[in-house]
Amino acid sequence: MHIDSELYQRILGEELRKLRRRRGWTRKELNQHLQSDISLQTLATYELGTRQCSVVRLVELCLAMDELPADLLARVHQRVFNDEPGKVRLDLARVVEDGQPELLSLRRWAEDRLRQPGSPREIQLDLPAVERMAELCGVSPGDLVAKLKALEGG
Repeated sequence: MHIDSELYQRILGEELRKLRRRRGWTRKELNQHLQSDISLQTLATYELGTRQCSVVRLVELCLAMDELPADLLARVHQRVFNDEPGKVRLDLARVVEDGQPELLSLRRWAEDRLRQPGSPREIQLDLPAVERMAELCGVSPGDLVAKLKALEGG
């Protein structure tokens, strides 16, 4: 199995950022809960996936945010290795937060999905689902995929 280290770092950074934001913390507030002295720039580069994080540092970050490192790494592994080819990842919460008027139908659908008990925050859409959603939003499937990928990177 080939490991795309850049992708892995980026996904790890996204998961760290999600954890911090779920707590409602700024990077400065996270830094105050850490045992080590880490610059805010270093925290930012971890979250952007542009700097590798040592195992000890990763454990420290996770524990500061009341997260088991194994749980965080399991989510990263799932995202990196278990995406199905030909499917588009959709972070429902990001869709709900987005204000693009042309995605209103998709936003309403995502809000409904997130209200359902046990519904995952992230899903994967196959091509027929993307085509149907694009039609509801009044955009081409290619435009919809581009908008969704921009949300994922945002």
